[in-house]
Amino acid sequence: MDTTKIRFKKLDEKAQMPYYGSEYAAGADLYACMEEPLTIAAGTTEFVHTGLAMEIPVGLVGLVYARSGLACKKGLAPANKVGVIDSDYRGEIMVALHNHSAEDITIEAGERVAQMVIAPYVFAQYEEAEELEDTVRGDGGFGHSGTK
Repeated sequence: MDTTKIRFKKLDEKAQMPYYGSEYAAGADLYACMEEPLTIAAGTTEFVHTGLAMEIPVGLVGLVYARSGLACKKGLAPANKVGVIDSDYRGEIMVALHNHSAEDITIEAGERVAQMVIAPYVFAQYEEAEELEDTVRGDGGFGHSGTK
């Protein structure tokens, strides 16, 4: 398994280092860093501090995903579905948690609020063209790639 060092800085003494919950976990847990509990009203979004800034190497990106337990049991998931932490960003990592449930949900200080996966990416060079190569699917949109 490949490993890469990701340097981080605690912006708050209460901040917790990202932590992998198991030997082969792809995502490291991110923790809420705050003075007191935060209640997220039903149907609203709140920014949750992690108290961390990171130095993600060029060619890699930090992808912030929902934690399945938090999303399924409490209805809390990142508002933007997947947060993108670029390698040139040095500010605090925040998680915009949206409450999809019908009741107010409280996040406690130190609670795991999301998970971050470090992944490689390709920087594309977009080139305008008059025509595109044909494929079997063609311009068939949503639901057109299934089997018969």
